[in-house]
Amino acid sequence: MENLFVNIAGGIRSLLESAGLTVIATDFLMMFLKLGAVIVYILVSALWLVYMERKVSAYMQCRIGPNRVGPLGLLQTTADIGKLISKEFIIPKNADKKLFILAPVLIFMPPLAVFAVAPFGQGMVAIDMNIGVYYFLALASLSTVIIWMAGWSSNNKYSLLGGMRVVAQMVSYEMPLILSIVGVIILTGTLNMSEIINSQENVWFIFLQPLAFLIYMIAAVAETNRTPFDLVEGESEIIAGPFTEYSGMGFAMFFLAEYANVVLVSVMATTLFLGGWLAPFGLTFIPSWIWFLAKVYLMIFIFMWFRWTYPRIRVDQLMEFGWKVLVPLSIINIFVTGVGKFLYQSMGW
Repeated sequence: MENLFVNIAGGIRSLLESAGLTVIATDFLMMFLKLGAVIVYILVSALWLVYMERKVSAYMQCRIGPNRVGPLGLLQTTADIGKLISKEFIIPKNADKKLFILAPVLIFMPPLAVFAVAPFGQGMVAIDMNIGVYYFLALASLSTVIIWMAGWSSNNKYSLLGGMRVVAQMVSYEMPLILSIVGVIILTGTLNMSEIINSQENVWFIFLQPLAFLIYMIAAVAETNRTPFDLVEGESEIIAGPFTEYSGMGFAMFFLAEYANVVLVSVMATTLFLGGWLAPFGLTFIPSWIWFLAKVYLMIFIFMWFRWTYPRIRVDQLMEFGWKVLVPLSIINIFVTGVGKFLYQSMGW
């Protein structure tokens, strides 16, 4: 199957070159095709995950969930999108109109840019960068600015408070998330995602870095603003936080971007800790991209499991837990990993 994708890409490149295009123009068009495939994957994943979350939550609450629109309710999310498209996009009178409109447009840009370096299978990465992990961390944090832009431009006190929570929460939990990844980088000595996956051929890093994986999971839940860390929206206190004034597709864009970010952190967890596309138990006859997506959706299910199990915590508890618990544990994990690697190399194990 991997060879099929490679052959298709090679065939398209040959077709463009035979049309008389220069190498630069061919590379440019190939990049656009790859990014187009990433966009389609993000949109389809977001639509599917809304349905999946409804079904998962219904199962956990002994309900049925969507079952009317389409077979097994599969078209329910599509119907909701159609409803939101038909609704008016209302702009508050005193809002900063340019930023208010720009925020829901830009919210998909960071996930789209980061997915360009995601290794969906062996040889199936749009841009195989040597600094892929650094690129991921740098661009993923831009969502903080965009959500803050939405809250501030709305000229609403609830939205402003929600935007301030965004900055406080997401910046705080970026620290343990980044520090949890350092242990993996110490073990591999590289920032290239494909090389990190290949380094796990003998043992997945979830077994060598269990504490780092746990810290990453908790920080990722906070980064994606999901329960029990959904204080950014906090419906019971500040309505919908920075999204209070948004209606129609403006609100839907933020809603779908949350699921795109869930996919993003799950892709990163799969790459760093779960062996990426590597098959367990020697089951290499199954294509690598199937293994990768299976691990990604397992992680997504765990995120949904968290959401429908734990209640929301207070904002002071959230900040205290991040700075007083996760950050120190992350630093301890880095120290232990560094000492362990030094002993391993010095003793020639």
